[in-house]
Amino acid sequence: MSAHYRFAAALTAVSLALAPFSAGYAQTARKPAAAAAPKALSPAASPESVGFDSARLAKLDAYMAGAVTGGRVAGMTTLLARHGKVVSFKTYGKQSLETGQPMSQDSIFRIYSMTKPITGVAMMILFEEGKWRLDDPVTRYVPEFKTLRVMTGVDAAGKPVLEDMKRPPTMREIMSHTAGFGYGLQDEHPVDKMYREKRVLGANGLKDMIDRTATIPLVYQPGTAWRYSSSVDIQGYIVEKLSGQTLGQFMESRIFKPLKMTDTAFYVPAAKASRLAAVYVGNRETGKIEEARKVFDNDMPTYLSPPAMESGGGGLVGTTMDYARFAQMIANKGELDGVRILAPTSVELMGTNVIPKDVLVNSNGTTGARFNEAVGFGLDFMVVKDARAAGTNQGDGTMSWGGAAGTWFWVDPTNDLIFVGMIQRMGSTGGDDLGTMARTLTYQALIHPEK
Repeated sequence: MSAHYRFAAALTAVSLALAPFSAGYAQTARKPAAAAAPKALSPAASPESVGFDSARLAKLDAYMAGAVTGGRVAGMTTLLARHGKVVSFKTYGKQSLETGQPMSQDSIFRIYSMTKPITGVAMMILFEEGKWRLDDPVTRYVPEFKTLRVMTGVDAAGKPVLEDMKRPPTMREIMSHTAGFGYGLQDEHPVDKMYREKRVLGANGLKDMIDRTATIPLVYQPGTAWRYSSSVDIQGYIVEKLSGQTLGQFMESRIFKPLKMTDTAFYVPAAKASRLAAVYVGNRETGKIEEARKVFDNDMPTYLSPPAMESGGGGLVGTTMDYARFAQMIANKGELDGVRILAPTSVELMGTNVIPKDVLVNSNGTTGARFNEAVGFGLDFMVVKDARAAGTNQGDGTMSWGGAAGTWFWVDPTNDLIFVGMIQRMGSTGGDDLGTMARTLTYQALIHPEK
């Protein structure tokens, strides 16, 4: 089982748990007074200068520090910015409990599924170049999928019952997890068992991943349901095919270098290896965290050499500031420091829910992924359409996602605010979800949103 495959299995639980504080980029009637000012992630004069109350904001700091002193996580970094002004950039605890090395602002983290929005931006760069359209069939770019079939159940012998696709998945559907692909992160569904057996996420490159995927049926007819899937890895292959570059080369030249994301890549070079944070997991017997040296009886990948497959769905590493620069570009509608990555309309498109109502909400008004009429999914981002109806105090149009090792971020266009949180603990954080608490404690401190 490959390094990527071993860790992919932890992605679903964390990422789906992020749904309540998810995302979407909607235009709003009210815009903050300072929204037109240049936003380049410079330090704020004071929290009060951008609408925060310092005493209330201290509650956020205290809670996150408590998660470290209480042993729930080894260390953490958090970054909060509004109107491009960094209100708070904190570090807590240790990068490594074994060595005692403290967490630092330039510690490097495995961001896992927070890779997905970056892959989405890579896709949208090519979209703006006219190289694909949202309602194109995926088979136009991946002809290997023309013979895909759909699993409808199993027969008396336990063998899959298959039917033909009514139509191929569209590009819109692979960017919103409604195409029908499996993932293999868990093995409750027979299709996911096939993904594991064929080691789709352990493939030797993206073309090999496509070839393996083409031998496995879809979970459902395209466009009829939402299921977290390998579709963003498929997007990575499409980026390679349309650009003529590897996914890493394209991201480096078109996203990372222009945005000065100097530490984001698919592996950590030797010169930066000392900055890679250790990953932890909870020990149920002792109640304490310990370094995750083994996952599913396999060795922890080091991320210190180029991977066999550059995973657009979960393969990147990077720093808190690097991801904050990416998030600020999204908040700025595609631009940062005078460099434009996307047009404003493309960012708005990424943050507009694209899932039909009958897919978001089923016949009894519930869904397995916590989607509803207030919370949807855009193009590689979660979408909060109506924040108050969703039961959150963030702004309408907030875009977000998270990663398997506990990392999280959100971009709130209504309040012109970004937040990035980085930890390295697989699975549950042993108490209140840190991302949810970060939202609650951030917005209770924003007492003058009009500033």
